[in-house]
Amino acid sequence: MSAVSQSSPGSDILNGSIALTLRRMTVPMIFGMITLMSFNLIDTFFISLLGTEPLAAVSFTFPVTFTVISLAIGLGIGTSAVIAKALGANNMDEAKFDGFVALLVSAVMVAVLSLIGYVLIEPIFTLLGASPQTMPYIYDYISIWFAGAVFLIMPMIGNSILRASGDTKTPSLIMGLGGLINAILDPLLIFGYGPFPELGVKGAAIASVIAWSVGVVFILYLLAVKKRLLQFSSPQQSIFQATSKILKIGLPAAGANMLTPIAMAVMTAIIATYGAEAVAAFGVGSRIESIASLVVLALSMTLPPFVSQNFGAQKYQRVEDAYRTTLKFVMAWQFAIYILLIAASHWISQAFGDEPQVIDIIKLFIYTLPL
Repeated sequence: MSAVSQSSPGSDILNGSIALTLRRMTVPMIFGMITLMSFNLIDTFFISLLGTEPLAAVSFTFPVTFTVISLAIGLGIGTSAVIAKALGANNMDEAKFDGFVALLVSAVMVAVLSLIGYVLIEPIFTLLGASPQTMPYIYDYISIWFAGAVFLIMPMIGNSILRASGDTKTPSLIMGLGGLINAILDPLLIFGYGPFPELGVKGAAIASVIAWSVGVVFILYLLAVKKRLLQFSSPQQSIFQATSKILKIGLPAAGANMLTPIAMAVMTAIIATYGAEAVAAFGVGSRIESIASLVVLALSMTLPPFVSQNFGAQKYQRVEDAYRTTLKFVMAWQFAIYILLIAASHWISQAFGDEPQVIDIIKLFIYTLPL
């Protein structure tokens, strides 16, 4: 029996109600994205307890880490689109091989990018405006983050493979497990409770890498053993052909996603001229912005497999209807989120800031967020 049968979630993608199917696919992804975003938010909260300089240091790293994550998101979009199209055309062998190639290519690309980033840590963050007082904290955090970045990307691409088959619940559970592990380990490794050493910002990075590593074990087991969605060779295409298909969609998507961290890097360099307090507040605000946009991000990750499977099955009207339905929902949802953020701005700023200047800037960021 194939991994994706007509009684599977994939049949709803091709024949079920568009709104209900998108909701069924997206809701689990929302909870999964909450936990994925929580890695940075939880790190930010506990590091904020160490003081303004450590918080500013981690805030400096956000444009850099988000650039790597944006590459992974783009490659994930390419992966899910290519695999979903193959599944829609009932070509299971091609879909399985595409999944294997996606994992391999993504791991290599992120490893190379992380190595370049590690070598250029000092010039990158000097260019962003980091002060000599902040640089040691930056190095402690980002060097470990770069070393473990492949373990973050592998589950992200693996989850894209699962989503392509219509399974959004399993990816959300994997991301949820990672978020839980990170939340537990963060205070233990940052502050050194019990037998754990006090590692400061290093502890936050190590906690994240451990959580990502657990995710790698689970996703590879699910894909290779339980669901059998990977195939290491294909009589229909070479590894270069599969890579080309994925990158043809994934690289433009990654490029579009990278515009945000690039803009953030420019903003961080400008804001750094106003001091560590401004950078710390901007870092908190950027993470809040990510959380506020998570429903849209979840939709951007569930819509491609829906569109691709229907496109592969030549159901073009469903593709157009899905786009219109999604656009209407996103506009209404983001307006509601802005109202909620304004109402909670005082509580949010107090939770992440212990200096009046930091608190005031966080509030200002929230008020101007939709602009």
